[in-house]
Amino acid sequence: MNRLRRVIGELLARFLTTPVQVEPALPVDITALCRMLRKADVILVEGDLRISSVIKYLTQSTWSHAVLYAGDGECIEADVIQGVRRFKLEELARYHLRICRALDLTDEEAEKVVAHAESRLGVQYDLKHVFDLARYMVPLPLPRAWRRRAIALGSADPSRAICSTLVAESFQAIRYPILPDIETASPDPAVARKAREIYHIHDTGLFTPRDFDLSPFFQVIKPEIPRGFDHHRLVWAD
Repeated sequence: MNRLRRVIGELLARFLTTPVQVEPALPVDITALCRMLRKADVILVEGDLRISSVIKYLTQSTWSHAVLYAGDGECIEADVIQGVRRFKLEELARYHLRICRALDLTDEEAEKVVAHAESRLGVQYDLKHVFDLARYMVPLPLPRAWRRRAIALGSADPSRAICSTLVAESFQAIRYPILPDIETASPDPAVARKAREIYHIHDTGLFTPRDFDLSPFFQVIKPEIPRGFDHHRLVWAD
């Protein structure tokens, strides 16, 4: 039975990792990007796979994948097919990207974050997670409050990796927070509901790529504006 589940999971994984058509991304200067990146930066990716569409729907976010920059032009990710792997930064050149940098991280701490991710190399993606995501290829509406929790169903095996969970665990290994705590004593039901959700995320480790984008503990880094840029000097076609 386990073997059958594994075979079906692998087939689903291959189906979910089939590319779909998305809007073309702006060209990425990999050389400039490599100069700008620091070890332990989190790179958010707007993927172009079927599984990317599911994750973006469930998280209501542009970002479907998170990878950790390991330095020297290399990244670490949890890939659905290959498991936790190291790969070259050049592989991200065709995607929309966003860089999130932990605030005031020392060089020693950055090394520890990367070392934790490296210790997971070879660990397989959580196939239970694949089964759950496959259900949402069916275009049925799902209430907003249930979407993040839908990702968690059946994905409780700590020995198997999920992309943003791998990155989050690497930061938690040095006691660096991903999301802040929120007081639950608010009389506002909406605030109290959000607080319960934040605690649920902390308890389950169910972090998504979107959390790094919204986190107050990570700074969004954009490529440097070209020196001498002056919009008054631009020549418009009309």
